[in-house]
Amino acid sequence: MSNGYEVVITTDRTMMSNHHGKEFLGFMATGPAIGIPEKLWMWIAAPKIKVDREGKPQQAPYGLRKIEAKLIDDGFNAAIIDPDHLDKHLDSMRVLMIGHHDFFAFGPPSNEWWMITGKEPVNRQSFIRFMNSPAVRKAKERGVKIIVGGPAAWQWLWELDRWREWGVDTVVDGEAERVVSDLVQRALNGDPLPDYVYVGPHNSPSIDEIPVIKGASVNGLVEIMRGCPRGCKFCSVTLRPLRYIPLEKILQEVEVNLRAGIESVLLHSEDVLLYHADGVKPRPEPLIKLHRELLNKIPGVVGWAHASLAAIKYAEDEHHLISKLMKDILYPRQDFLGVEVGIETGSVRLAKIIMPAKSAPYPPEKWPEVVEDAFAIMHENRIVPAATLILGLPEETPDDVVKTAELIDRLRPYRSLIVPMFFVPMGALKNMDWFRRNAIKPEHIEVLMKTLDHSLYWADDLINNIYLREPHLAPVRWGLKLFLGYVKRKVKKLKPTIEAMIEAQRPPSETEREVSLTT
Repeated sequence: MSNGYEVVITTDRTMMSNHHGKEFLGFMATGPAIGIPEKLWMWIAAPKIKVDREGKPQQAPYGLRKIEAKLIDDGFNAAIIDPDHLDKHLDSMRVLMIGHHDFFAFGPPSNEWWMITGKEPVNRQSFIRFMNSPAVRKAKERGVKIIVGGPAAWQWLWELDRWREWGVDTVVDGEAERVVSDLVQRALNGDPLPDYVYVGPHNSPSIDEIPVIKGASVNGLVEIMRGCPRGCKFCSVTLRPLRYIPLEKILQEVEVNLRAGIESVLLHSEDVLLYHADGVKPRPEPLIKLHRELLNKIPGVVGWAHASLAAIKYAEDEHHLISKLMKDILYPRQDFLGVEVGIETGSVRLAKIIMPAKSAPYPPEKWPEVVEDAFAIMHENRIVPAATLILGLPEETPDDVVKTAELIDRLRPYRSLIVPMFFVPMGALKNMDWFRRNAIKPEHIEVLMKTLDHSLYWADDLINNIYLREPHLAPVRWGLKLFLGYVKRKVKKLKPTIEAMIEAQRPPSETEREVSLTT
């Protein structure tokens, strides 16, 4: 029996999942199913989540929770509903809101796997199936207004045919708290809706306008700040103003998750260590207070979504903050911490052009040293980074890519995963050209092979001893090992061919040219 929700908020299965309680498993949905059946791939990356009798999920993506909270606070009869249960609300639904991090797999790393393999990523296939599902089609036939948004809203501009085919009324690009209630009210009133709404920095919500979530977020994710002060040109987050979420609001959201039985917390920020920082210099006091308050409130563990390598190095070099947070505060209860970090390039020249503040407070000339020192600090403190690289950046030269390959070699001793991504025009570079398959050079292939070799080298240790040790995750371990076994066999078989191809395409050295001329 439905409560008659007028506004239903949802997404497809790759997003509406808790990924077995392991956030990083969700990234498998950004690739195509390779080496194992798609159903097994989906079960590993995005298993179904528990729902109540109305189809409301026990946990839901944090961004959807914020929209739900804002609409409820403003008096709307709104709820997040699992995609498999939309049909229960067709009689009452008048607005269908859909969010996603990567609607059409144009974002990194989805577009890279798609480009390399020639196969559509699972997240794209899943979203298209969802939009073509009987429930969504029936909703549109009944006059339901469809509003979509989230970090991947820009992708609809590249899929105009599907936009029209599916009858999407409005796309909201940017932080939506200030605009969402007005759009929903206009939809309910039958007023015309704009096709596209861009929310720029001038219209970003203030701290007071950002609501506290009403229902549990996936894996206890809680936001501690918005925006980033580093200004990297390839990143859209840097376009947003920097705001710190007050500790009391953070703890209120933790309490919401605790009531739903989620005993751990995943801190979300573009750089957790910059919470109430002195510019880009981490300050011990607010970070130690935050972590102590969390551990006093929860019985579980604390995780970080993102951190910057420069902040990790500075925090440890100046304050011994990393070892204090880990060994004195967190590790009496947990024995590792996973986090996403960005390497992006090993080239000092390119770093100066596209991310001059990425290394701050250190000069960009020291970027490779900052990366290596931060990796050593994380390894010593049992922090496991999933690091990204960007290939095909504007103004990149073959020598820049070689510098990245050399840096990867130096990172071999440090427990980590390294994920290469192809450049996608976003942020200040949104008007640049995409990196395309025909632009791949031997140096790019070499980096791809080195990152694959690095990640495979550490994968077994991470699966068996760090990330998936719990007995109930044994089937997930088995599925991942099946996939890794396939990849290793494939790489072993193709490696001689790839190496020969790289060598054949590499321009001859000066000595080789001289020998050629004399003979």
